[in-house]
Amino acid sequence: MSPDLGPGQTLAQAEIFGNRLRKLARHLRRWPRKGITCYRLYERDIPEIPLVVDRYEDYLHIVEFERPHNRNEQQHAAWLDVMAKTAGETLELNPQHVFLKRRQRQRGNLQHEKVGHQGVEIIASEGGLKFVVNLSDYTDTGLFLDHRQTRGRVRTESAGKDVLNLFCYTGSFTVYAAAGGARSTVSVDKSHHYLDWCQRNMKINALDGEQHVHVPQDVMAYVTALPARPLFDLAIVDPPTFSNSKSFADDWIVQRDHVRLLQEVLLRIRTPGCVYFSTNFRAFRWEFPPSADWQVREISQQTVPPDFRNERIHRCWTLTK
Repeated sequence: MSPDLGPGQTLAQAEIFGNRLRKLARHLRRWPRKGITCYRLYERDIPEIPLVVDRYEDYLHIVEFERPHNRNEQQHAAWLDVMAKTAGETLELNPQHVFLKRRQRQRGNLQHEKVGHQGVEIIASEGGLKFVVNLSDYTDTGLFLDHRQTRGRVRTESAGKDVLNLFCYTGSFTVYAAAGGARSTVSVDKSHHYLDWCQRNMKINALDGEQHVHVPQDVMAYVTALPARPLFDLAIVDPPTFSNSKSFADDWIVQRDHVRLLQEVLLRIRTPGCVYFSTNFRAFRWEFPPSADWQVREISQQTVPPDFRNERIHRCWTLTK
């Protein structure tokens, strides 16, 4: 923990932060011309400035990660304001387009935690598709930028297929699958709120036909209740690390439960077929047993985008029949 020396130290850090942002923005300046307008710009590059800065069109979403410091609450609030102002000015953005949040270490069910009630939403573009992004009310915006590459793979592989999206959140994988010509999609999440968000994303892309079904149910309960026979050609399983609910008896713990869930999912996949499984749990250990029927391959090096300098932002596997 380095000492904080007051306003002078804050201004010095702001200058370093601004210079780093300027360099990174220059490096990524051609991305909008390639159609990439939502991307990670800064990711705790400087240890004394533990912020993550994502750009969504002409808006900034800044999240602070907990790190020890010597500032009191008032000093720290002022420090955060200076950093947010520096980011906006460096990138020449409207100050009202800069949103700052704090992410605490996960304790219990803080997945997609609500932190505000302003309701600031924009329609962001990715891969020629549109997504509702909430910049003000949740720790996460509704569009995980680290899965940009994975979503592209799903779109390429979905034509004429029946696609299952488990823990679908706001349905970005479903949108990509439908846009890729999926014959049908089933999106499952126990949150009615996120399923409604998923349906909004489908609707703004004119992909809200009857062949696209949304199921408000616990994922494990849904899968185990399906007939134990091939029903889908492609599945996406992108679970939270941990989740609990008053509505269901069992908590979800990705390390403990991934093998059982994948075994149940694989019973419902046709030949040939593919399952994408991913997790952002840093300590995750792959425990799925070897099988003569399934080829398992970790593809994380192909799915983490180049704007993420943390190459372990997620890990991703394919299980191919």
